[in-house]
Amino acid sequence: MTAVRRSIRSPSYALLLALVASVGACGSEEQRLTGYVEGEERVLRSEVAGRIQAVPHGEGDELGPRDVVAEIDPSDADAKIATKRAELAALQSEVRAQEERIALTESTWQADVKARAAEVARARSALDLAEKTHGRQAGLRKSGTTSVEALDQASSQRDQATSVLQQAEEMLTRTEAEVHSLALTRQELEVKKQRAAVAEAQLGELEVTRAKYSIKAPEVATVVQTQLAWPGELAQPGTALVSVLDPQDKYVQIYVPVPSLAQARIGRRVEIELDGMPGRRFPGEISFIADAASFTPEKIETRDDRVGQVYRAKVRILEGAEQLRPGTEGNVYLVPEAGGPAVNTAAR
Repeated sequence: MTAVRRSIRSPSYALLLALVASVGACGSEEQRLTGYVEGEERVLRSEVAGRIQAVPHGEGDELGPRDVVAEIDPSDADAKIATKRAELAALQSEVRAQEERIALTESTWQADVKARAAEVARARSALDLAEKTHGRQAGLRKSGTTSVEALDQASSQRDQATSVLQQAEEMLTRTEAEVHSLALTRQELEVKKQRAAVAEAQLGELEVTRAKYSIKAPEVATVVQTQLAWPGELAQPGTALVSVLDPQDKYVQIYVPVPSLAQARIGRRVEIELDGMPGRRFPGEISFIADAASFTPEKIETRDDRVGQVYRAKVRILEGAEQLRPGTEGNVYLVPEAGGPAVNTAAR
């Protein structure tokens, strides 16, 4: 949801110019300038494309903070989210299975290495015994105290023990080499985790986009001013749906003549009296004065020309702004300050 602010202004701009031009500024006469209430209208727009399903609030309805002002068909977004969730679930399942395989392989591998090492140790002991036996039989054969068959048997046992040791050492080497396979398996696990993280991030993006199918009001209470779209219409990113107005976000616009600039400065307290509410004054404060003059003649030749210049200014309404309607004209009075007279800028 995007909001664009625009001013709600009185249509009598030309009338204002005429009034300003007709007012005198001589002696002790009160200066009379038109002041009128303005409000900053916010246009709520779609950020996604889709068919508008509902616009639950009409013109004049009051909205609470973050109330839904329009719903766009989220079918496409929901389908994408469901697909991405299934993909993420599959990747997470693969990660868990891979972690279990690695844990099992690591535990069995360590046990296998110990077992193979023990087999090598036994085979080496058997070979040592066979070699000693063969040496004794060879010595006895030289002295003629043993038979040839006994010596041959000792030689056969020695050769067999040598073969068993070689096989045990080969098995130990192969088992130890499985550590490289474990490393590759761990790398595969990291790749799977990264893929799952990417899928999770993509799911988060889709869910953020899904939230945009419900267009919501601003964080403050507002009032619907204009309904700009209706159910059944096709919305595109940027399509205006409704405009709302913050009842508190209003100000009075006035035009200050050159002689009053010294008194009508930023921060000066004022009192506002509208034509529709005579006798009742609302507190305000001058919050802005334009740097450049308005209604300036093309060529300034006399003092009267200079006096005819005015500066656009804004008066911030401090209390009761919700009671003032945009476009209503009225008077703005400068609150007297110590050592200076009050100045009145009148609406008519």
